[in-house]
Amino acid sequence: MDGLRYDFLVALKELPVIRQRGACCELPEVDARWADRTSDLMKALADPTRLTMMASLWKAQAPICICDFTAGMDLSQPTISHHMAKLKEAGLVESDKHGIWVYYRLRADLPADTRRLLAQLIAS
Repeated sequence: MDGLRYDFLVALKELPVIRQRGACCELPEVDARWADRTSDLMKALADPTRLTMMASLWKAQAPICICDFTAGMDLSQPTISHHMAKLKEAGLVESDKHGIWVYYRLRADLPADTRRLLAQLIAS
């Protein structure tokens, strides 16, 4: 009957089984440390405010004062400081204090893969 079976007046075609459940090929090897580092970096950049701050630092010719972020982004100082702390915790920025003001810049020793990723994200 051409491989067709009729149940309840509906024609069902039996398909060949190519793979069995649980019998798969191995996944390609992925470095777990790379996945952890990249995941942490992506989490830090996954916020629009932090991504904007990183883009500003990427494009800046000199360190940017926290007060400039506060004024330019129309956010409170505690909010800006919170976001900057997340970027600092991720190892993306460093800071210097001059009087009462803190100035931020990209970390000078950012890994090459991090710089490449930032260059792709902040192309314009």
